[in-house]
Amino acid sequence: MKKFILASALTSLCMSSATADIKVGILHSLSGTMAISETTLKDTMLMLIDQQNEKGGINGEKIVPVVVDPASNWPLFAEKARELLTVEKVDVIFGNWTSVSRKSVLPVIEELNGLLFYPVQYEGEESSKNVFYTGAAPNQQAIPATDYYLEELGVEKFALLGTDYVYPRTTNNILEQYLKDKGIDEEDIFVNYTPFGHSDWSKIVADVLALGADGKKVGVISTINGDANIGFYKELAAAGVSADDIPVIAFSVGEEELAGLDTTNLVGHLAAWNYFQSAEGSVNTNFIKTWKETMGEDRVTNDPMEAHYIGFNMWVNAVKDAGSTEVDAVRAQMYGQKFPNLTGGMAVMLPNHHLSKPVLIGEIQDDGQFDIISQTSEVDGDAWTDFLPSSAVLKSDWKDLGCGMYNLETKSCVQIKSNY
Repeated sequence: MKKFILASALTSLCMSSATADIKVGILHSLSGTMAISETTLKDTMLMLIDQQNEKGGINGEKIVPVVVDPASNWPLFAEKARELLTVEKVDVIFGNWTSVSRKSVLPVIEELNGLLFYPVQYEGEESSKNVFYTGAAPNQQAIPATDYYLEELGVEKFALLGTDYVYPRTTNNILEQYLKDKGIDEEDIFVNYTPFGHSDWSKIVADVLALGADGKKVGVISTINGDANIGFYKELAAAGVSADDIPVIAFSVGEEELAGLDTTNLVGHLAAWNYFQSAEGSVNTNFIKTWKETMGEDRVTNDPMEAHYIGFNMWVNAVKDAGSTEVDAVRAQMYGQKFPNLTGGMAVMLPNHHLSKPVLIGEIQDDGQFDIISQTSEVDGDAWTDFLPSSAVLKSDWKDLGCGMYNLETKSCVQIKSNY
């Protein structure tokens, strides 16, 4: 199987097979600041495609992966997406991590009527008929994590630390309003943004420590992305900050990111996702076993991998149901698609192009895994948040309304052309 994956990668990188029946584009950074997170997703897609080909492909046709490297360069994502759709003529794209890369790709996908499966938690406030959002919306991650801080840990002051791009800024905009609605004073909310790859965290950690000088409980909500997390957690440890002192709950740190860290001083800090490798159950056990046999015993699984696992299998089933890879036909068959998630429940694709998913909160252990300390039943992903007035009146329903931004007050569809 390892030989097959290596061969597939080389074939797709060097020469797109002229005999391909079905082409799947893989648009993940294999270099640059986001490679720490995205390389695993490329590997996941190669494994899933291999598994499906062993079952006979789709409707008797072989699937060929086409791998490109947008290199953590946001404009390059758009160029590579256009290349995949116009030169390689792929039938679907699985890819992206950051929202800025997704928004770079979005106008290309919409212009060419491509289909993108996006596997990472994001800020919501978007709904495209050409994108299926298989990661968490804010109501499936950020809001439940904040509730956990308020209700379980008694956090009174909040440090919202993020990388400087659209996902952290929009998510924190939602969280600031949510916290104020919950009675948290504006002066008790500290917000800070840093560039991708930021490495000097001493002043920011000092500012967080100063926030709790009055004795109130401080909690950090982290939307820091990529390899900047390494420096952040190292600085926390150097400052002697433990989870008992100031807990950190991260939205972009999972098993893959922790694999490169000394977790000794991180034990007790938290993450909120829809999946952890430590989830019990036969489906997850089998998935982990296959992953390690394919990629190596030291490789870990994580939440965006599960999102690709669900999204890919739903797409396969939709293609079978449609009898075609044609985008409009496949899209029509995606609504209501069900597939078992890895935590024991059932994921369902909703008319707003989001999944129903459980919300899990995990505590970092010294082996780099998470002890699951909270888990909900499936929560329907919401494209438009209920906590911003301008969004609370909007609904996404591509199945029946044919609209991603339907205004419930005016009973009309707002059409906004993507222009990122």
